[in-house]
Amino acid sequence: MFKKDFLWGGATAANQLEGAYHADGKGLSVADVMPGGKQRFQVIGSPEFAWEIDEAKYIYPNHRGIDHYERFREDIALFAEMGFKCYRFSIAWSRIFPKGDELQPNEAGLKFYDALIDECLSYGIEPVITISHYEMPLHLATAYGGWKNRQLIEFYERFAKTVLTRYGKKVNYWMTFNEINSAFHFPALSQGMVASNGGAEMQNVFQAWHNQFVASSLAVKIAREIDSTIQVGCMIIYATSYGIDSNPINQAANLVQNQEFNFFCTDVQVRGAYPAYTKRMHKKYGVDEAKLVITEEDLALLKNYPVDYIGFSYYMSMVVDETSEETEGASGNLLGGVKNPFLKASEWGWQIDPEGLRIAMNELYGRYQVPLFIVENGLGAIDEVQPDGSIEDGYRIDYLRAHIEAMKEAVEDGVDLMGYTPWGCIDLVSASTGEMSKRYGFIYVDLDDQGNGTLDRSKKASFDWYKKVIASNGADLA
Repeated sequence: MFKKDFLWGGATAANQLEGAYHADGKGLSVADVMPGGKQRFQVIGSPEFAWEIDEAKYIYPNHRGIDHYERFREDIALFAEMGFKCYRFSIAWSRIFPKGDELQPNEAGLKFYDALIDECLSYGIEPVITISHYEMPLHLATAYGGWKNRQLIEFYERFAKTVLTRYGKKVNYWMTFNEINSAFHFPALSQGMVASNGGAEMQNVFQAWHNQFVASSLAVKIAREIDSTIQVGCMIIYATSYGIDSNPINQAANLVQNQEFNFFCTDVQVRGAYPAYTKRMHKKYGVDEAKLVITEEDLALLKNYPVDYIGFSYYMSMVVDETSEETEGASGNLLGGVKNPFLKASEWGWQIDPEGLRIAMNELYGRYQVPLFIVENGLGAIDEVQPDGSIEDGYRIDYLRAHIEAMKEAVEDGVDLMGYTPWGCIDLVSASTGEMSKRYGFIYVDLDDQGNGTLDRSKKASFDWYKKVIASNGADLA
């Protein structure tokens, strides 16, 4: 059974729900120039993409989000009604430092998060804050080239110090970078790098990672100096990976897949040092180690200030096949691989694998022996509003129930699990497609992909179900 103080809640990101993208001194973020629609990643990944807004050609749903900036009190009240013990959200970097390189923060931005944090605390909801969640200031991407530039360490350190100092006495749980390993496949979101500013070159990706590792350790150091009880975690995508069969070639390929995607970033951030396979990995991807800027001071910082826990997202598993050319491909959370014939998939092709979550938890805890926090998990689906206004999302309940059952099994296995915050606890703009129709929430928001709707909030069937789950500490999943 889960701990008595288990952190049940939900998760969002500032750029996907706040809106108010120009309000109160906020600057543009990289998310603000990402267009809506299923072709979002193709547009961003094209050689021509240059971090510019083209409203004649695209819509930009992140600009409005779901108007959480104005309606956060209403939303937090709904979270409290469900019984949330915690709420994971992010601080929009460009609300605090509009361009990212200023010396002084924007007080209006800080006051917004003062109010948001206090609103959570008024209901006894523990804030869980991601410092950087796919929303770095656009200026840092266009003027500095994104995270491959070491100057960003200084800018992030200033940002982290500002928010940790301001909120550290009220907020106990933090994460430094959202899904830091996502840059392996798509560095635009977490590193601010696309083809036009070096994102296609793995040399830059690995340098950017190093700079982020250093910045993450600096955030841990700052937190320690403010209050030694503050918990700072890393955050990764975890995709349990299987070799398609017992052919040793596929099993060896799966070993490498796990090392490169699931473990590399956590090896550095949790263990405090680069893993033994790093040199081979660099060689594979054409990284010239002599050109990587890594100092002895950096390595000492990584060693002395590792993270306290591992936050991770889990949506799907993947299959590795190195021996066949005829297997069908699969889509997913920045991942590919081939289709698993034993699994069903979501409407967006993400393979649903609750048992894979138990495996993931055992793999992570067995490797690192630090607490785990599942900070994203959920089903993106098209929800239909019935004539009476009800929304029967039994498919979402089934998905979440199966994953919570898998969590229970992992806890029985001995895994130390801190909490669970399903993704998009209220409908918001999808990061991968910029759509509203890809809904995750317990709370429905009346808004379509073209921005039409009242923005009114209403409860889905999963709202009352999750309320019951939390009240019973996971015992009642019926």
